[in-house]
Amino acid sequence: MASINRRTFMGAAAAVAGASRLALGEARVEKETSTPGKTPHTRFAANVEMWWTKLPFLDRIRQAAKLGFPAVEFWPYKGKDIEAIAKLTQDLGIAVAQFTAWGFVPGLNDPKNHDQFVKTIEEACPVAHKLRCKKMTVVGGNDQPGMTQAQMHENIITGLKRAAPIAEKQDVMLILESMNIRVDHKGHCLYGSPDAVRICRAVGSTHVKINWDLYHMQISEGDLCGRLREGFDQVGYLQLADHPGRCEPGTGEIHYNRVLKEAYDLGYRGYVGLECRPKEDEMTAARRVAAADVW
Repeated sequence: MASINRRTFMGAAAAVAGASRLALGEARVEKETSTPGKTPHTRFAANVEMWWTKLPFLDRIRQAAKLGFPAVEFWPYKGKDIEAIAKLTQDLGIAVAQFTAWGFVPGLNDPKNHDQFVKTIEEACPVAHKLRCKKMTVVGGNDQPGMTQAQMHENIITGLKRAAPIAEKQDVMLILESMNIRVDHKGHCLYGSPDAVRICRAVGSTHVKINWDLYHMQISEGDLCGRLREGFDQVGYLQLADHPGRCEPGTGEIHYNRVLKEAYDLGYRGYVGLECRPKEDEMTAARRVAAADVW
């Protein structure tokens, strides 16, 4: 039997120990990367209108939970099985971060629609309660013939002031989304942050703030961190997508690590909606989203 000296023995032992640590490390990484939605700083909400689009709606929520996302968001509540969504999200332990209560048409920017707007908000608040959801998106509307942009904005203020007491009483925040007109929403009356900030400050309610979509803001004005600092008192919710392409972070020109850190440093702890299209597949997109939360 060949003799083994101390150096040979120690070297072999170290190699075995190293291999064991490597195996454990790889297993840990595999476990962590199988749920990339669990991130250390930012709480992301997968938009189930744009992710897993080939699956039935409820299965999209299941997939979001499977990847570790703490929340989902979606567009109009009308036409959806609210009871089923409420039960499933509760069973899965996943939140509904926000949904759309009032879309592009009819326009909030036209006074003739304000009665219907108020009625819809009254209807949508119990839906939010059922979903254990605290925020609902409202949209200003497309350009109205014969109205200036200033007039349309004043009409939005008037409509929001009428709905604000309802939102306050029901403890549901209305989040006004500002769009971009260069790429996605030509003819829409509200774009960029200054007008949205001015409108919400004029309304003056703790329950009327901005759905601050960083994708739209990048296209409309850029200077994402600077604008965010200037209007942070009116931020109710954040959404993101990279540009160009409206896909996940890491596929375009926006350095989301810096932008998300800015939001975090400013004190934002709410959900960040992933209103973006996965460029390749959802797992790859989720891992790119997780990479944007590293700083």
